[in-house]
Amino acid sequence: MSSKTLVATTTASTEKLETVKEHKNNNAVQWAPLTGIPIERRLQMLMMTIWISLLFISLGTFFYLTTFKFLWPVLIAYVTFIYFDKAPEKGGRPIESCRRWVGWNYFANYFPVTLIKEQDLDASKNYVFGYHPHGIISMGAFANFGTRATGFLDLFPGIKPSLLTLLSNFNIPLYRDYILSMGLAAVSRKSCEYILNSGPGRSIVIVVGGAAESLNARPGTNELVLRRRLGFIRLAIKQKAELVPVFSFGENDLYDQVDNTKGSKVFYYQKKMQAFLGFTLPLFHARGVFNYNVGIVPFRHPITTIVGKPIPVPTLEEGVEPTQEQLLDVQKLYIEELENIYHKYKDVYAKDRKQELCISD
Repeated sequence: MSSKTLVATTTASTEKLETVKEHKNNNAVQWAPLTGIPIERRLQMLMMTIWISLLFISLGTFFYLTTFKFLWPVLIAYVTFIYFDKAPEKGGRPIESCRRWVGWNYFANYFPVTLIKEQDLDASKNYVFGYHPHGIISMGAFANFGTRATGFLDLFPGIKPSLLTLLSNFNIPLYRDYILSMGLAAVSRKSCEYILNSGPGRSIVIVVGGAAESLNARPGTNELVLRRRLGFIRLAIKQKAELVPVFSFGENDLYDQVDNTKGSKVFYYQKKMQAFLGFTLPLFHARGVFNYNVGIVPFRHPITTIVGKPIPVPTLEEGVEPTQEQLLDVQKLYIEELENIYHKYKDVYAKDRKQELCISD
C-alpha cells in the first residue's frame, strides 16, 4: 500500500486547541484567538472561505454587471453561450494550471485530506469510481478528484478521472466556468458515456448517495444510500469499465445538521424539495472564520480517502442490456469491497464513530 499525505504545517498545541473547541458542546460562541495562530493555518482558512463563497461571489458579480447597460450585449451573448455550450456533457473544459494552483494545497491541508490506494490501476482500462459517503458538500471528492493537491496522478499514473456533478450547476453564470476549468462534468448518461469512450484511462467519479444520503450526514456516522442505486453499475457494465469503490473517513464529520429525523417537519420539507428540484438542502452548521462553533465553514477534521480494489464487470455483446441478476451480482461484490475498506481502516480513521457502517436502500 502506498499513500501521499498532505499535512498542515502547524504546532500540535494549536491543532489540539482547535479540535477540542470545534466539537465542544456549548451554546456560547467560542471565539478563535487573534494571535498565536500560524500563518499556514490562516492561509488555509482564507482558502476555505473563498471556496465556500465562490457560488455567491459568482452570482453577485454577474448580477452586479447587469446594472451596467453597456454590458448587456456581452451578458446576453454570454447567457446564450451557456444555453448552447455542450462542454458539461463533453468532459468539461479542464485547465491543468487551475487544477494545480497552489491555493488547492491550502484547501486540502485545511482538514487535511489524505489519499490512500489499495491497489494499482491499469491505465489501459476505464473506471467508474463510486465515492462514499456523500457528506454535506463532498469536499473530499473535490480535493482528491477535482484538484491535484492530494497526488492522485502520482498514485495512479495514466488514470484521468472526471468528477461529476448535477447538470444544473452548469447553468450558474461564472461559477460554471470555474467548475469546468477544474475538470468537473455533468452526471448525465450522455456525459458519462462520452468520458468513458474518450480513450484509455478516462474515468468518472460519481458521488453515489446523492441528495438523499446528504440528509444522513452527521459526525460519527456513515449511513450510505446504496442498495437501490444500480444505475452506475449498469453504466459500468455497458461501457466495459471496472467499478472502484472509494470511501472517505471523516467526510461526514465536517458539519452538524439540524435534527431531521424521519417523520419530522424538517425531513418532510427536505424530501419535498428533493422531489421538486432534484436536490435538497441539509440544514447544516459548523464553525466560522473567527469562531469555533457558529457558521458554515467546515470543522477541521481529517479526511482519509481510500481507493479500493477494482471490481470486474461481465462482458456483454454490443447493445445487450445487463440482467437484474448480473447487476445484483456486481453490486454484491462492490458492497463487499466497500465493507472491507471500512472494517480494515475504521479503528484507525474512525476511532470516534458513534455507529458502524450502515448501507440502506
